[in-house]
Amino acid sequence: MDIRRRNNVTITGPEDAPVLLLAHGFGCDQNMWRLVVPELSRRHRVVLFDYVGSGGSDLAAWSEERYASLQGYAADVVDVCEELDLRQAVFVGHSVSAMVGVLAAQAAPERIGALVMVTPSPCYIDDEGYRGGFSREDIDELLASLEANYLGWSSAMAPVIMGNPERPELGQELTNSFCATDPDMARVFARTTFLTDSREDLKGVFVPTLVLECAQDAIAPREVGAYVHTAIPASRLVTLDATGHCPQLSAPQATTGAILDFLESLT
Repeated sequence: MDIRRRNNVTITGPEDAPVLLLAHGFGCDQNMWRLVVPELSRRHRVVLFDYVGSGGSDLAAWSEERYASLQGYAADVVDVCEELDLRQAVFVGHSVSAMVGVLAAQAAPERIGALVMVTPSPCYIDDEGYRGGFSREDIDELLASLEANYLGWSSAMAPVIMGNPERPELGQELTNSFCATDPDMARVFARTTFLTDSREDLKGVFVPTLVLECAQDAIAPREVGAYVHTAIPASRLVTLDATGHCPQLSAPQATTGAILDFLESLT
């Protein structure tokens, strides 16, 4: 199988530079990184890709069985790493991809040497002693709405996820990204994203890790960032002066600066 074509792999930056592997979240694709790539690629080799079922990936390679768990998405990451023979790459994962990166690093520790978690959440559902931001009833209602009318759900939810109501073009961009995703594939990814509990997986993270949260985020409240930071001893928590769940779009300079500061600390 042609992994580069399957996952629509694109590469930029100096050939011999340290590698950053950027992974998008639910309903998105690699285009969501476009505002941070120019600066990151000055001194780093930046690898971008789309999960199967997203963006410019080969939709014929999608299967519900594989992508009904985060392990399937982690397998995509490992496949890309092996295809490009990446060694000790820094994995930058947005939203659910932060947890995908955890699984990929555990599956192929020689491939991933550090993690950057952008607005991560290991569990969206509140539990005893844990605030994920949603009740189980909230998530069930969200998923039922998505499955009943995906386009309508996208139009309603994307601006909430993006935040920044004074900049409606950001919410519209996320809406357009959601709507460009096949509804059946989106349904599977959504259930995987919002119903998975990855809290135990955090105990297996031993690589340097940056936890990047926003000051205000309707999807991943700050209690989640604090939880992830506490669960990973080798982590650094940075709170961006930003609003919403997608700071790579709403606050690209601050996001880039925090990532570059972290990368400098690794050298």
